[in-house]
Amino acid sequence: MAKIDPTARVENPAGLADDVEIGPYAILGPDVVLEAGVKLHAHVVIQGVTTIGARTQVFPFASLGSAPQSVHYKGEPTKLVIGTDCMLREHATASTGTVGGGGITRIGNGVMMMTGSHVGHDCTVGNGVIFANNAVLGGHVSVGDFTFLGGQCAVHQFTRIGAQCMISGLTGVREDVIPFANVLGQAGKLVGLNVVGMKRRGFTKSDLHAARAVYRDLFFGEGTFDQRLDKVRQMVGESAFAAAVVAFIDADRKRPICHPARGVIKED
Repeated sequence: MAKIDPTARVENPAGLADDVEIGPYAILGPDVVLEAGVKLHAHVVIQGVTTIGARTQVFPFASLGSAPQSVHYKGEPTKLVIGTDCMLREHATASTGTVGGGGITRIGNGVMMMTGSHVGHDCTVGNGVIFANNAVLGGHVSVGDFTFLGGQCAVHQFTRIGAQCMISGLTGVREDVIPFANVLGQAGKLVGLNVVGMKRRGFTKSDLHAARAVYRDLFFGEGTFDQRLDKVRQMVGESAFAAAVVAFIDADRKRPICHPARGVIKED
């Protein structure tokens, strides 16, 4: 049987696995589902059509599944889906989706949201993503697996961030970021590759050497960006980095790609 503190308020027919723990003064709406091993600490509020995956922990004063912060939302039963083994710390927030954005906000498995971080409506967050304190996503943002979002960074609505990126603290991201990139600055610009993260994910020295060559060709080579991208396409069969970057760019050409500041290239 679920362990529910007597001061908590759980509206029927909320779906609770048998081993769920719900702390003091927590509030759960009727359309909330908590899977096996979920633990809610004190003063957590979960509303809307929200599902929280197995073994996820939610810490005090987090608010999940609230109505999206969108002037177009008219009370439709949209959803928030949070994966397994996540850690959502104090004052973390995430909204449900909107009908116009597909209706679902998704947070993957093994995600850590530190204090004050926010996931806006209709966002898609991959697996293993880390939000440092007060990192925030506007609506309709997508973030790839194993990306790190530094403290107090802010990501503009509709922006795409590729897998295994490093977004530095206090950075504003308003352009799409290729996979494995390192972004820095108030108006965020590329400052090289997330070499530390790439090494942790198993990239060898030869892999890193090839990735640096692709990065130089794409952002510092001759010709227009499309011409340089065509050159990188020829490397797809030889470089996993080139394949990931080309696939990311081709997936959506509507928004601009984040570039390095003029003349900047970093060797890690």
